[in-house]
Amino acid sequence: MKKLLLAPLALALLAGNVLAESVTVYSARNEQLIKPLLDAFTKETGVEVKLRSDKEGPLMERLKAEGANTPADVLITVDAGNLWQASNMGLLRAIKSPVLEANIPAHLRDPKNEWFGLSVRARTIVYNKSTVKPEQLSTYADLADPKWKGKLCLRTSKKVYNQSLVATMIDELGEKKAESIVRGWVANLATDVFADDTALLKAIAAGQCQVGIANTYYLGRIVDKEKDFPVTVFWANQKEQGTHVNVSGAGVTRHAKNAAGAQKLIEWLSSDKAQFIYTDKDLEYPANPKIQPDSVIKSWGPFKQDTINVAKAGELQAEATKLMDRAGYR
Repeated sequence: MKKLLLAPLALALLAGNVLAESVTVYSARNEQLIKPLLDAFTKETGVEVKLRSDKEGPLMERLKAEGANTPADVLITVDAGNLWQASNMGLLRAIKSPVLEANIPAHLRDPKNEWFGLSVRARTIVYNKSTVKPEQLSTYADLADPKWKGKLCLRTSKKVYNQSLVATMIDELGEKKAESIVRGWVANLATDVFADDTALLKAIAAGQCQVGIANTYYLGRIVDKEKDFPVTVFWANQKEQGTHVNVSGAGVTRHAKNAAGAQKLIEWLSSDKAQFIYTDKDLEYPANPKIQPDSVIKSWGPFKQDTINVAKAGELQAEATKLMDRAGYR
């Protein structure tokens, strides 16, 4: 009789142990941002998270080399192009999650459900408030107009964010039109391209140029410290398809040892508490539309997102890179 009474208890303990298994995360995100999120998950669920950080390229190569022996359960990285590449390399698995389907809009997740956007990065026009009036601005394409000659600043084409922007332009406008726009940008450059968006924004503030294209969270970080910073946001393409957005996101690895725990972690990262941390700590927009953005970025007002599926950024990344090279965009 005693043995029969213990059996259900043993099964319950076994189930509890499965849920309490640790989850190993390979992350290409800034550790200062992602660690507080993972710590909050552990505090709430009791599940230990083992974090390994590196650049996205080395992490994906490591996953590929480790194969079925990988300890990784979750891959977290920035840019839909990188997430698409991980999927294309066979590093991720499809999951069925009503939670993620409810929390993350369709255009911010993989059509095959192998990865899900967890924060949104709007890449739009930025300008110097003292030299440019907002009514002078309209679209990414308009920055190729000769009226901006000697007034435009751009980040290097080597950065995946610009590759993703041009990739979506190819999908929406066609390769010929997209190349014409990029050639116009190059003709209008005020100076050499910049290695990062922060340097670009400071160049606009200093008067080296008047307009540029940047991810808004870079500006948010500056404005959070310098309230009088003379650069602000213009939401591009609002009368057309909307402002280009990209994501940071995550997927369950193909050979995850704790796939259930991995899915629970990604679902938690799409929830209210985690989404608030994304916007509060890094000034990104929440991927979950039910969550309000931080007050710093909320002050720029609402905007219409381009709802092309962000996976296109990966699918057309190679074409975008070749196009920018042909156009002389370095």
